[in-house]
Amino acid sequence: MLDPKDFEVASPPPDSTSAMEFSSQADFLAVSSWDNQVRIYEVQPSGATVPKTAYSHEAPALCVSWSNDGTKVVSGGADKAGRMLDVATGQSTQIAQHDDTIKCIKYLDQGNIVATGSWDKTVRYWDTRSPQPVGTVQLPERCYAMDAKGPLMTVGTAEKHICIFDLNNPTVIFKNLTSPLKWQTRVVSCFTDSKGFAVGSIEGRVGIQYVEDKDSSKNFSFKCHRDDAKNVYAVNDISFHPIHGTFSTAGADGTVSYWDKDSKQRLKPFPKTNGQIVSTAFNRNGSIFAYAVSYDWSKGYKLSSPSNVNKIYLHAVRDEEIKPRTPKKR
Repeated sequence: MLDPKDFEVASPPPDSTSAMEFSSQADFLAVSSWDNQVRIYEVQPSGATVPKTAYSHEAPALCVSWSNDGTKVVSGGADKAGRMLDVATGQSTQIAQHDDTIKCIKYLDQGNIVATGSWDKTVRYWDTRSPQPVGTVQLPERCYAMDAKGPLMTVGTAEKHICIFDLNNPTVIFKNLTSPLKWQTRVVSCFTDSKGFAVGSIEGRVGIQYVEDKDSSKNFSFKCHRDDAKNVYAVNDISFHPIHGTFSTAGADGTVSYWDKDSKQRLKPFPKTNGQIVSTAFNRNGSIFAYAVSYDWSKGYKLSSPSNVNKIYLHAVRDEEIKPRTPKKR
């Protein structure tokens, strides 16, 4: 764990965690896993967790997202299906279908609309009350990563394409970029103010990119998740703090760091955990930071073993760890 005081989540998935997200309404954490399940945990004020409910896909569940009102959870998986849980009734229904694995899913701010990104090289939009997609967009390659904040949606695909969408006109790619990083995209995460996004790759680098050309002078990339022996580790997740707009990176080296993009500083490095950190999430006010330690599949199935750790921890975020710093004088 990052800190001896961190809480361990009770009854974690027995296989690797693929994604996590907190509800924007209460301290409920949704977790998708390679064991085909999506689980919901309630985090109590004491830091203790209670498993509340779970539902299944027919193959590994790879992504999860909450509705804005906190009443629904949606998820996608290798069964090519998008599913929705009604938290009040505990009933799950299928709401989306692709021709290949659904790697990414996002409940959008626009009413009942859910976006799904798939290895079939499409993004599809679904009204959760209708079985047919309300829009489909052809991507240049397989979808590997996706995030949305306000009107901005960013999709990272194979071959380093990054497609930017303005959700006011969702069926047209607003901008098609090549990733500023040299290697395969692992994660994209939108800024809290929707003005840009961070992209992380398998080579232990993060790129900070603004959408508008007038802000392009603020674009930069930096190295992280590398060690003194020059070993390079994948950046598995990037999470933005909902209040301060600073962010975390988590890597296959088992470390997490907090960063401030505006002053280009690392705010806090955490000590190494005994496993790879595969997914992270801040709760709605940024007071809790969840991180999942499990195998990240970056070295293939041969290194997946029953002895691999599968744990989720909750870290109580202190303001001094995550608040932006005054930029250094140059």
